[in-house]
Amino acid sequence: MTTLPRGSTVRRDAGLYGYERALRRAGLAPVAGVDEAGRGACAGPLVAAAVILPEGKAGLVPELNDSKLLTAKARERCYTQVLRRALSWSVVVVEPGECDRLGMHVANVEALRRSLARLDHRPAYVLTDGFPVDGLEVPGLAMWKGDRVAACISAASVIAKVTRDRIMCELHEEFPAYDFATHKGYCTSEHTEALEEHGPSPVHRMRFVNVRRAAGIIDPPPFSLEPQLELWDPEDADLQEVLR
Repeated sequence: MTTLPRGSTVRRDAGLYGYERALRRAGLAPVAGVDEAGRGACAGPLVAAAVILPEGKAGLVPELNDSKLLTAKARERCYTQVLRRALSWSVVVVEPGECDRLGMHVANVEALRRSLARLDHRPAYVLTDGFPVDGLEVPGLAMWKGDRVAACISAASVIAKVTRDRIMCELHEEFPAYDFATHKGYCTSEHTEALEEHGPSPVHRMRFVNVRRAAGIIDPPPFSLEPQLELWDPEDADLQEVLR
């Protein structure tokens, strides 16, 4: 299902909590939001989170917004508030090796499914950011820029982002040459220079073209029966459009 239930409408000025209110009016509660962090990074894990916010004032999270639009300090404050207020929340970490084995899209969808499965309250409806997620056993709506228009997705984006950033800071202590604490494994010019100078670390994703290039690998990866997609090139313009 990719539309709101019949008879449910959301005003343009309904704000960040408008979709959840409309779904509750239609009898579809609780509503879960899911999002991920790290899909476009070429190092470190992929992290997915799911959040159900309670109704009323208890579910209003101060400063809540798309995690990418918040400062690091504001994300930390939101993170604390989401954990304090959420009716239910979960987080899933997919290590680089599994990202390589599955391919990024398959790993992403699987992580979102796992995060929903770990909620201790079964949602009646699911809001996802960007694209639909099959196999949820409940109806859902894929929302373009969902982390900016639905509170539960925004809350999930904050949980995923803060969790992943903390992991990358820990990895920085283990692999300081790559400065993961600054760029969090994304393909910045500084990260690219470090990658070319030192080669890939054990936490780099070998499915990314720039990582394979830095490792001196020019042959395609061996054939596998595991579900997988094509190699990801961080300089690909079409890929960058998808990641926005």
